Amino acid sequence: MPASELQKRSLFFIFFAGLCLMALILLPIVEGWTKAEIARQFGLLIDASGMVSRNDGGDVPQLTQTFASLVATLLLILRVLLGMALVITVVRFLILLITKTVYRNAEQGEISSLLKTVLSIIVYIVAFFIIFQSQFPGVQLTALFTGSTIIGIVVGLALQDTLGNLFAGLALQADAPFQVGDVLIIPGRGEGVVEGVSWRGVTIRTFQNKLLVVSNSVLGKEILEVAPKDNLNAKLVFFNTEYENSPARTIHLIREAVRSVDNVSDKIRPVVRIRSLAADGIDWEIKYWLDDYRQQYDTDALIRQRIWYAFKREKIEFAFPARTIHFQPQSAASSTEEQEKSFAARLGNVSIFAPLSETEIQQLSATSSSRTYAPGETIVRRGDAGGSMFVVAQGSVEVKIAGSGSNKTISSLQQNDFFGEMSLLTGEPRSADVVAAEETEVLRIDKAGLQAILESNPALVESICDLIDQRKALIERLDAENLAQNPLQDTKGVMRSIKAFFGLK
Repeated sequence: MPASELQKRSLFFIFFAGLCLMALILLPIVEGWTKAEIARQFGLLIDASGMVSRNDGGDVPQLTQTFASLVATLLLILRVLLGMALVITVVRFLILLITKTVYRNAEQGEISSLLKTVLSIIVYIVAFFIIFQSQFPGVQLTALFTGSTIIGIVVGLALQDTLGNLFAGLALQADAPFQVGDVLIIPGRGEGVVEGVSWRGVTIRTFQNKLLVVSNSVLGKEILEVAPKDNLNAKLVFFNTEYENSPARTIHLIREAVRSVDNVSDKIRPVVRIRSLAADGIDWEIKYWLDDYRQQYDTDALIRQRIWYAFKREKIEFAFPARTIHFQPQSAASSTEEQEKSFAARLGNVSIFAPLSETEIQQLSATSSSRTYAPGETIVRRGDAGGSMFVVAQGSVEVKIAGSGSNKTISSLQQNDFFGEMSLLTGEPRSADVVAAEETEVLRIDKAGLQAILESNPALVESICDLIDQRKALIERLDAENLAQNPLQDTKGVMRSIKAFFGLK
């Protein structure tokens, strides 16, 4: 409320309250003068209760008595009216001051009219009882209200719905589950922005710019979903992709696209995650937080638009219902041959397989397999039994051992590096954890694929013993507990373990 408006109301209150007080002060003087005039003109005496008698003790004519009693009663009624006018003025001004003080920094600048009306009526009724009984002590208002009980019951039944709305409105005001400006969702009935709350119901402006009026008695029975206007409310948007697209790449791409959308809060980072692996593709969801929830549908539409453009730029395809028919070609071996050539090219660049001939490399690649791991996914775990080794084809991995309180990274392996060779060659449990640092493709080499090569090329065992011994010494030196339990083996000990594991002579 503007300051000028408050000043005007304050001046009006001072003027009207002063006028009522002056009238109440002057009223006894007027009353005394009136009684004196009646006594002088008619020889009548009027007591405080309005009873009339003659000065000489004679009988008072009925008409004269009625007139004198009417004058006395009117004076009493005037006093009651002036008292009530003063009470109403004071109550209304106090409510104005309380409203201005309590809601000075609030967006909702006034108390609900429903609460103001109910509280004012209660104060008025109590004040009327007190003032009326002080002026008419002989009149019992209790009997009057008792006699109207039947009428009250009839009226109550007739106004059952209205009274239900009234009391339900009081309960809603006491709980205050929502305010004007909040988004209110009523399942099965509608949703929109709360525009007003009255004794009858709540007015909601829907997102189609229509007015939805719901009675308080109905709201009291419903499960309401409220999105407060001063809160960061979350929203979900769904989309899908084909299985050929990388999840890690999709997450990074969509998160960056969503963060730049207007009305998406920069206080909480959007979350992009997989909902399900469906029959037609990967189902995704984006969880983001809005600065203004009333603009949710416009923001959803803008996010979907940004997703489309991001996919268009990065050549990512949306999934759609499809059925794939696979035909077995006559030259089925061609794809296998290409894969083996690719594996052979990668294995030829690995230092541990340098002593192998081209034929042996091709033989090893024929028994190898490719595996892809997500960022942070464990490829091998310390202590597990192992009968395979891995070559990093794409991406990178981290080698970790147990440290004080947490795992410690001792090495980072890149493309063409290898790990797990000690478990493959000696059959020992895994001595460290290996975790994918990013999306990583590795080639897995099993014992069965290497055994035939070792049997035909015993010199390979000697060439890899030094490298195995060096790696084993590094891990055991960094892990004191492992060092105490498993002393370092010499080259001959490693060679004996390899030959025993593969059954070589």
